[in-house]
Amino acid sequence: MLQVLGGVWALLLGMALIMIGNGMQSTLMGVRGGIEGFSTFELSVITSGYFVGFLAGSRIAPRLIRHVGHVRVFAALGSFMSAGLLLFPLIVEPWLWTLLRVGLGFCLSGVYVTAESWLNNAATNRTRGTVLSAYMIAQTLGMIAAQGALNLADAGGFVLFILSSVLVSLSFAPILLSAQPMPPTQISKPMSLRQLYDRSPLGTVGTFLLGGVFAAQLGMAAVYGTAAGFGVREVSTFVAAIFAGSMLLQLPIGWLSDRIDRRLLILSVSAIGAVTCGLGFVAGEGAFGLLLAAAFVMGGMASPLYSLLIAYTNDYLEVEDMPAASGGLVFIYGLGAIVGPLATGQIMQVVGPAGFWAFLGVVFAAIAVYAAWRMLRRPVTSDEARAYLGVLPTASPVAVEAAQEWYAEEAEREAEDAAAS
Repeated sequence: MLQVLGGVWALLLGMALIMIGNGMQSTLMGVRGGIEGFSTFELSVITSGYFVGFLAGSRIAPRLIRHVGHVRVFAALGSFMSAGLLLFPLIVEPWLWTLLRVGLGFCLSGVYVTAESWLNNAATNRTRGTVLSAYMIAQTLGMIAAQGALNLADAGGFVLFILSSVLVSLSFAPILLSAQPMPPTQISKPMSLRQLYDRSPLGTVGTFLLGGVFAAQLGMAAVYGTAAGFGVREVSTFVAAIFAGSMLLQLPIGWLSDRIDRRLLILSVSAIGAVTCGLGFVAGEGAFGLLLAAAFVMGGMASPLYSLLIAYTNDYLEVEDMPAASGGLVFIYGLGAIVGPLATGQIMQVVGPAGFWAFLGVVFAAIAVYAAWRMLRRPVTSDEARAYLGVLPTASPVAVEAAQEWYAEEAEREAEDAAAS
């Protein structure tokens, strides 16, 4: 494993630095927006803007790469992203922040596509699973570290925006200096949403709903903390707890997914998420310790659930269809991610900060109920289950397709082993 990681450490370091810079600005939006007097609805629109840009970037970036190459696209988008971070404190207006967030989402999506293309190209069939797992861990650690960095300066000033811009700028050095030239990225033609739904209704509906959950977690957690009256330290700790849970609970849930019916596990994970959000709703802002525990469990349910839904969808796909399905899964997830913050903001406007927990709890419960209904519609076939690989919801179509290729390779290897025996 050390030999495998030794060949991609610079890429992993660069992406971790990008995640620190991006994680800082993501949480800082909610904190600084509250300081500036932005309404919850305005902050929800700003949050959704990021996912609009991210979804557009995931579609357009591969075309840009084919026209001008990886290095130019990576350098250009990185420069735009770094500059955009510096513009936030210059003109503090909701409409401008929304436009900047759309631009940042677009740029970061393109950066992901480019970096993940290099990372996938550096991996072999045997090492792809290890490399992707290390990449997801580096991303999560970057997001956790970002929350600590928010405490280095006053959220009401310029310093944190400058620091996030500097980190993003520095991240490109190890990536560009270590990446080798490679052919243009070719994303498989996505499977239509209708085909994807016909193959796996639960995978399609669950991925859409989970997009709303994760986007609300990522973008509205800081808005919730600010509205609840938490200080910067408490808000950053709360957000860090969400990502810590997503990293630490990924492995045990993945272990279970290869041993029991995945629909039962999807139902259980979603139900635990719903109950946890219910506890967060009734706990109130005064029970900060309980809210931290709820955030940890909530994050620990949401992120592995994305991987579970991908793995479950693959259980009903032919091996050759797996890469094509990645585009559809990312697109349907992106649609949910755009809707999620907007719905959360509307509910928080009506019921107050606790509306954050209410929205997440309802969506988790909807996934659980739909999973239970699908278990009644399609008989359990545990022998169809294929391997599980942790994939973060922040991954671009390149990483998801690389994971799908890994699934396909594992399925073919299992078939060969079965034939040999």
